Amino acid sequence: MKKVKLIYNPNSGEKRMVNSLDNVIRIYQKHKFLLVPYRLDIQEPIKNAFLDVDSTYDHILIAGGDGTVDMIINCMKELEINIPIGILPTGTANDFANALNIPFDIDEAVSNIINSKPKTIDIGKINQKYFINVASAGMFTDVSQRINQDFKNSMGRVSYYIKGIEEALYLRKFYINVFSEEINYSGDMYLMLVFNGKTAGNINLAYKSELDDGYLDVIIFKGMPIPKSIPVLINILKGEHLDNYNEDELLFFKTKNVRIECDDNLLTDIDGEKGPDFPLEIQCIEGGIDILGCN
Repeated sequence: MKKVKLIYNPNSGEKRMVNSLDNVIRIYQKHKFLLVPYRLDIQEPIKNAFLDVDSTYDHILIAGGDGTVDMIINCMKELEINIPIGILPTGTANDFANALNIPFDIDEAVSNIINSKPKTIDIGKINQKYFINVASAGMFTDVSQRINQDFKNSMGRVSYYIKGIEEALYLRKFYINVFSEEINYSGDMYLMLVFNGKTAGNINLAYKSELDDGYLDVIIFKGMPIPKSIPVLINILKGEHLDNYNEDELLFFKTKNVRIECDDNLLTDIDGEKGPDFPLEIQCIEGGIDILGCN
């Protein structure tokens, strides 16, 4: 019987995985897999989940949101564990699963994982940390870090919108230097996003992004006068294509490597968790992980 390690975050989303655990085990057993669950606990290091993982394991099943998936992949890279992963999108933010077209119905997602072959996709790396969906800095980017966890669990995605509205009331510019083979830029910005995936907060910003093209998609919202910037931000949040804007308003380019400097006390965010300090060396790790159950 093949073994599968299930690593789940009991607090993700509205605790969907806790309520679905028995059914997930049932489906795996029906397909002759032995599911070995590990419950993430803030008091225990994530690497404890891998103490028994060896070549007898078929894949790692991760149940949680973007932050959970990010942390587990970082741990796997640190431990040099190269086993395919499957994702059950049970978190508040599931942008990476959305980019992979993974069903949000848990039974359907499990069935797809069991009946699929691994697909090799890219991941990002920012200094010494990996990210799966997006690395960001500027306004909105530390919203997830500043939301009370209980509030996030109870209110779900609405909690992000509430915090985002609060943030929009205090527009602040940041001076950055950007260096890449494709473009160099020195100037003010409100927000910088470096995508491996396509969406942030379920908004399809990096619609040209491909998860297996060996490139990251960089979007920089320049520091414009407030009367001009607010309509631009609102229209983009409503889903307007970035191609409608010129280089005086934003930069939008693909790259394999980019260096970003900022002297301001500016926080970074990777997949909803606190990121490293500036300067940032960001690169695409082509073929960084194998995924099951994606379309």
